[in-house]
Amino acid sequence: MRTKELRIFVYEYSSVSELPEADQKLVLAAREASDRAYAPYSRFNVGAALLLENGEVVTGNNQENAAFPSGLCAERVALFYAQATFPDVAVKAIAVTAYGDRGLVDDSVKPCGSCRQSMVETEIRQKHSIRIILDGKKKIQIFDGIDNLLPFAFKPESLD
Repeated sequence: MRTKELRIFVYEYSSVSELPEADQKLVLAAREASDRAYAPYSRFNVGAALLLENGEVVTGNNQENAAFPSGLCAERVALFYAQATFPDVAVKAIAVTAYGDRGLVDDSVKPCGSCRQSMVETEIRQKHSIRIILDGKKKIQIFDGIDNLLPFAFKPESLD
């Protein structure tokens, strides 16, 4: 048996005002997108904002459905829209935020497994990492690339 150490790097901020200006704008765009979420069942509004390599900002929000598996998360709405509309433009960064019944979530919001896997595929497709900004009232976390958020991802080489 061998033991290996796994290191994950995350940058933590206590407020939006501490972030670099570009990250602040992206978080605020995600918050605005969450206001337009369709979440009548969970009442958990999630917003995502992507900064594309060409400077465009693309947003998405969660879209729920009474048949729960039929809905879609904010992250995937934004990623899929960006890839459908700007197929040859890389995603530089994504900001994700969420509001519940008591307002902005305290801790940084965490993308689900399907959204993390979609970020993996996006990084593979564009051949470079995405800056991931996870928003919360008390803590904002930033990851440089999905490998820091999903270290044992299913990738094309997993199919070999």
